[in-house]
Amino acid sequence: MRAIDSRAGLRWVLFWSLLLTVLSVHSEETVQPGSIWALTLDDVVGPASADYLVRGIERAKEADAVAVLLTINTPGGLDSAMRAMISAVLASDVPVLCYVAPSGARAASAGTYLLYACHLAAMAPATNLGAATPVSISTPISPSPGSDGGGSREQEGEESSPVGQGSAMERKVINDAVAYIRGLAELRGRNADWAERAVREGVSLTATEALDQQVIDLVAEDRTQLLADANGVRVMINGEPRILDLQGRPLFSFAPDWRSQFLSVITNPNVAYVLMLIGIYGLILEFSNPGFGLPGVVGAICLMVALYAFQVLPISYAGLGLMLLGVGLIAAEAMMPSFGVLGVGGLVAFVVGSIILMDTEVPAYQIAMPVIVALAVTTGALLFAVLGMALKAHQRPRLMGSGAARGQTVTIEQVYEGQALARFEGELWEVRCPDALAVGDRVKIHEVDGLTLVVDRQEV
Repeated sequence: MRAIDSRAGLRWVLFWSLLLTVLSVHSEETVQPGSIWALTLDDVVGPASADYLVRGIERAKEADAVAVLLTINTPGGLDSAMRAMISAVLASDVPVLCYVAPSGARAASAGTYLLYACHLAAMAPATNLGAATPVSISTPISPSPGSDGGGSREQEGEESSPVGQGSAMERKVINDAVAYIRGLAELRGRNADWAERAVREGVSLTATEALDQQVIDLVAEDRTQLLADANGVRVMINGEPRILDLQGRPLFSFAPDWRSQFLSVITNPNVAYVLMLIGIYGLILEFSNPGFGLPGVVGAICLMVALYAFQVLPISYAGLGLMLLGVGLIAAEAMMPSFGVLGVGGLVAFVVGSIILMDTEVPAYQIAMPVIVALAVTTGALLFAVLGMALKAHQRPRLMGSGAARGQTVTIEQVYEGQALARFEGELWEVRCPDALAVGDRVKIHEVDGLTLVVDRQEV
């Protein structure tokens, strides 16, 4: 019956996979050439959004789209994902129109870089952009003693900012970010000086101010107005001028497919963290109880998915190493109890590794502390349960073997040629006693000497 159910389940999986494939191919074939592809970034910038944008631009090119309209509303995100998205935009043969919308949306941090990279930049009213200082050093550093507190300095005649007074590493990161965004601004003919201020000082602009300061090209109420205003605008595509021809073009919405959605789920640090632990504990359970099967299969799948997620996330290998060390010590404690030494040390290593696992200061890519606490408390509870059982087993009197013989009372069953024999644990043992013994005497064992019980006769 189980084999029949497995085959039926496999048929259903194959059926739905084939159906999804056919539908996806059909949807791509029905896209009219010359369409405007509409993409949406309404989340933090990460591996999933980068994959979605890069594949969206590639498919728009394959479908002979006239333009890509990217609507964004993002607080920022990971530098690696942002650079992958910008590289795709810069290499695109299809003009990319970036639109910060709807009203109330923002293009902060990584979103500002992306806006500068696009061929045409537009914003809806009541939106903002800026605050592009790298998150890891975005906290202003206090002025040094003797400074005027205004962030100015005269050394080398350079204008300073609070960030500029940080460590050498901070200055390197800031200067790299400034050079990057200035290069984008110069490529697109936008305000490079304000872009530098957005990085060094973390300043922001409203849509109207951004238009006045030549940070963006248009302010539009909605997509219809944006496409109407952008029609006929001259943009540079890979060094060649092109006039946007958007009048009357059909709009095709390219939504995130199952791959992007799946990637978005597994690259959530909390999900990847839990998947890794399920995988490790599943394999430990399988190795400790070989042949069960299910924990090993589930554990291996979860671990491989988690490792793929960590491969695209900014993880600290020191944190990952501490977590693996902690889990290994806890497993060793469960299998070979050391009365807390391995277990407590493993729990400490596990918690410290979990805290430093994500090598980024972006809040959206930090493991939530409640998740760490919950898993640490659960692991600790299981650990102390194992320790409690080990202590009880240690304190319980032994029921078998020579150690269990001490203090037990047995009866003399035979006396053969002067040698008394008593039955202990189902076997006859020779007995040595300073007193003469007879069949039926009760004796108390106080020592085991090889195969001989050393006893004392009990008075009746």
